[in-house]
Amino acid sequence: MAEDKKQPEEKSKKSMKLEEKLKAKEEKQKQKRETKEEDYESLIRISSYDIPGSKNVYTGLTRIKGVSWAISNAVCLSLKIPRNKKISELSKEDIKKIEEFIKNPPIRDFLKNRRTDLKTGITSHETGSSLDMKKDFDIRRMKKIRSYKGIRHTLGQPVRGQRTRSHFRTKGKAVGVQRGAAKAAPKKEGK
Repeated sequence: MAEDKKQPEEKSKKSMKLEEKLKAKEEKQKQKRETKEEDYESLIRISSYDIPGSKNVYTGLTRIKGVSWAISNAVCLSLKIPRNKKISELSKEDIKKIEEFIKNPPIRDFLKNRRTDLKTGITSHETGSSLDMKKDFDIRRMKKIRSYKGIRHTLGQPVRGQRTRSHFRTKGKAVGVQRGAAKAAPKKEGK
């Protein structure tokens, strides 16, 4: 009878250990779910770009197409937002101020990316899809007037004067030294 009592005690200890392991696994899974939910919640939308909330304002704003490090710094300085503040900590008013600043930045002309436009003659700063469209129209215009840069664009070659002998080979034929058929080495008559 003493042996019968020991067996249920051993079984109950084993089952308790298994239950503890299962609880630990469930807690880990809950933590993973919570971190995933936090990741989704921490995406902040500024000027139609999703920026992770874990980034600093200074680095996060550079995720917006057309906003360089200099523009990001100008945003932080002129709006008096600390550069190391997290994006997720910004209020809605701060986000609106940032969007307004990026749409029409009150900065010097040398920081803007569209200086003296050919059609309008106005210096502006473009971001997002409008920057892509302007760039695409500029390339089309260069191709149409057959300028040197336009010709290089149509050929798929580098535009800014880089050397092409050893680089930019992925788009076409390989250029360089070609070896002839390897000659078989004559056998030495040995001892």
